[in-house]
Amino acid sequence: MKRRFILFWCLIIMICSVKAQQTEKLYLSGTGNDNTVNWDFFCTAGANSGKWTTIPVPSNWELQGFGQYNYGFNKEENKGKEQGLYKYTFKVPAGWKNRKINIVFEGSMTDTEVKINGKSAGETHQGSFYVFRYDISKLIKLGADNLLEVTVSKLSANQSVNEAERKADFWIFGGIFRPVYLESLPLTHIDRIQIDAKANGNLNAKIAYTGDADKVEVELFTKDGKRFGDRFNTALKKGTQNITLGHQFSNLELWSTEFPNLYTAQFTLIRNGKKIHQLSKKIGFRTVEVKERDGVYINGVKMKFKGVNRHSFYPSSGRTTSKKISIADVLLMKEMNMNAVRMSHYPPDGHFLDVCDSLGLFVMDELAGWHGTYDTPTGTKLMKEMMLNDENHPSIIFWANGNEGGHNRELDHLFAEEDIQKRQLIHPWEVFNGFETTHYREFNYGIGNYDHGHNILMPTEFLHGMWDGGHGAGIEDYWNAMWNNPLSAGGFLWDFADQGVVRTDKNGELDTDGNHGPDGIVGPYHEKEGSFYTIKEVWSPVFVEKREMTAGFDGSFLLENRYAFTNLNQCTFSWRLKKLKAGEDAEFKTGKADAPDIKPFEKGKLKINLPADWRNFDALYLTANGADGKELFTWSFPIALPKDDARQLVVKTGSSKIALKEDAKTYQVSSNGIDLTFDKTTGLLQQAKNAKGIIPFSNGPVLQEGENNFKNFTTKMEDENLVISSKFEKKESFNTLKWTIYPSGWLKMEVNYFPSAYFTTFVGLNFSYPETEIKAVEYKGNGPYRVWKNRMKGTQFGIWKKDYNNSATGEAPWQYPEFKGYYSNMYWCEFIGKQQSFKVITDREDVFLRLFTPKKSKDTEYDNMSPTFPNGDISFMNGISAIGTKTQKPETTGPMGMKHVFYDFDKDPTRALNMTLYFDFSIDASSLRGGTTKQSQ
Repeated sequence: MKRRFILFWCLIIMICSVKAQQTEKLYLSGTGNDNTVNWDFFCTAGANSGKWTTIPVPSNWELQGFGQYNYGFNKEENKGKEQGLYKYTFKVPAGWKNRKINIVFEGSMTDTEVKINGKSAGETHQGSFYVFRYDISKLIKLGADNLLEVTVSKLSANQSVNEAERKADFWIFGGIFRPVYLESLPLTHIDRIQIDAKANGNLNAKIAYTGDADKVEVELFTKDGKRFGDRFNTALKKGTQNITLGHQFSNLELWSTEFPNLYTAQFTLIRNGKKIHQLSKKIGFRTVEVKERDGVYINGVKMKFKGVNRHSFYPSSGRTTSKKISIADVLLMKEMNMNAVRMSHYPPDGHFLDVCDSLGLFVMDELAGWHGTYDTPTGTKLMKEMMLNDENHPSIIFWANGNEGGHNRELDHLFAEEDIQKRQLIHPWEVFNGFETTHYREFNYGIGNYDHGHNILMPTEFLHGMWDGGHGAGIEDYWNAMWNNPLSAGGFLWDFADQGVVRTDKNGELDTDGNHGPDGIVGPYHEKEGSFYTIKEVWSPVFVEKREMTAGFDGSFLLENRYAFTNLNQCTFSWRLKKLKAGEDAEFKTGKADAPDIKPFEKGKLKINLPADWRNFDALYLTANGADGKELFTWSFPIALPKDDARQLVVKTGSSKIALKEDAKTYQVSSNGIDLTFDKTTGLLQQAKNAKGIIPFSNGPVLQEGENNFKNFTTKMEDENLVISSKFEKKESFNTLKWTIYPSGWLKMEVNYFPSAYFTTFVGLNFSYPETEIKAVEYKGNGPYRVWKNRMKGTQFGIWKKDYNNSATGEAPWQYPEFKGYYSNMYWCEFIGKQQSFKVITDREDVFLRLFTPKKSKDTEYDNMSPTFPNGDISFMNGISAIGTKTQKPETTGPMGMKHVFYDFDKDPTRALNMTLYFDFSIDASSLRGGTTKQSQ
């Protein structure tokens, strides 16, 4: 028995010696806005101040009903000066005896003073976005209650911190906004691991440790927990606290945004054969190389960054987020086919970087400094805190020292000194370190400089969104130039999401501080704007060359592979032929196409084996899915043309005869129960009426950017049809209008016209229709999102039912897609009124439908967006207007944003613009509808 007892304890000792001590965590707060812990709280000023109560931690106190909201531009003296006093009682496990115990704050706004059991934990921490810790081993009582007291000052006592963080173009919050926890380590422990894992399989690491150990052992594990390669170890010299080690691995799966392969590197301190302390880091093997006057190479491949700027933000919790939010943000960016994100303008939550590692996004991590800078001592401390927390993420490929002049150049050398990977340092908005990153360059000025420059081109902010301007508007022109410029490394849009914050002091109103905050591609709660889909198409790594579905189409599409690491044979392609009949019974056929072998940056063909009857369908849809199975984009190709629909839908014949009456001012025409009145002088439609009453569609066509010089109207019968037409005269009546009334009651309008100027914002025909009467529209064309002249992509051809809304982009209620605006490639439209409906059909291609005039949101003082709309209420356009950005007029966003150019060809009527429309004002004008139709992509 005694021998068995001794053997048993030897086994226990052996097991204990094998199992290393881990760093243990004990959360005192919750982990994010979806998991909080209440602490005692006292706010010194503003709402709910002057009394002890409780507050969830982590949180920003404004979002919990305390203090005062203020935006960074707000200069009111008394704003943002409140303090928050926190108290929390906690127990420390008795098993933590003879261990080092830290208290860790992942983020606190702004100056943070910490006491444990009435004693200071250390100097007040200044700086909001950085992980900081205090060694409280000597201040805590094991197994008993301990009192944590924290005083947080929203405004820093260090003016440089305020200049760098608080006087900025974003919301300013206060409070302990990221998690707080205790960290327990053995007395001999690893303090820091710096890892450089290269694409060639070479793993280098620097390890700093405290205490005595004989060696450090390293193991690499795959995502499924299997050890990869050999375990290796390196001896430690007595009296040293740092070691550098290296090892070569083979047959690794590399990390990239397309294939974010991760490994776990496990580091163990060993003394006398016993494992003392063990730390694990998620790593990715990849090489980042910047080649002067050339570009940025990842794993040997030259990159184009398709990026966006992102704030750590959520409307109901301010800067307090969660891993769930990080996942949602990254998935949305990936859905837009982005591959990069810039941390604006401070380091993010650690879980956001974890998600960028695991899902695959390149990251530019940024030391705060908007237009102001930290002083050198403060900046040095905060930079090292950022580096210590973030340095091993494979997603991080750039560091940024401040933003737009907020660069303390005395800190620059620290990045190279502290970073084992020697990642490139960027000064956003500067020409610095071989990079041209200037923000918001006008297209002609910027591209002109790019074409004649020598630096790597990578604007860290371009196309500044606001309301519906920017982002998708202009991106096609910019991206075409960037893609084709060898020195371009792409760029970053401003910015990801509207900064709309819940105002607890205003009954939960979402506040963007006027036009300061609505800069996003998505809304505050990630509502997708039209630009979302434009970016998704323009930045698709599968580029599909435009082609027409003519009789000679053989099923071949020319593709360009714009991936960096993926062959298109790793993607999947499917197609769908569809007859666009309203209702659920629309016919369709589907199939898959063999993915072609097209290497990155090369071109090739995709062949679809279409059925023999493919031309009997209305549209072909082609979908590409990435190697991860997620949709890259679905392209739509009309097969039937508007003239084909018009031929089938327009009814001309009827049994009734047309009756014409006229007086000194009007023509009054009756046909098959439809009564029409036209102005005898101008030719404009004055009234349409059926048995149910008047349809309030009238006063058209009025030419936009053209003269309504229709004159000398005459009437005549052509077979059974009545024709009312003006006379062409080269000098005084060069624009012509012709009405044809059919026995069926249908009305045809033909207009030939010349714009009044060579350069025009838009051209087309306007009618009056009261907005109060509209209930919905159903149309065949591109949708469901509206378009601008410089934002035509991202829509899909189909039949769309849109109920009326009065939404304005970037404003409550953030209801998308919007109703009012321009829609492209209209074939027909049914206007569904509250009393009556009517439909309009065209036999012409490329007709734009204009629905009313959206609200013009408050622009900046420069009035750059200029979202211009025609007169009238309903328009049928040959050309529409572009939209600008917060920083640029429409015409400076590229060729697509410029005005239309038309020539009158000496008023040659054969060269006039033309518009042909057919109107059905009958009681059964809703016959096109039938059932439900799709309302979103």
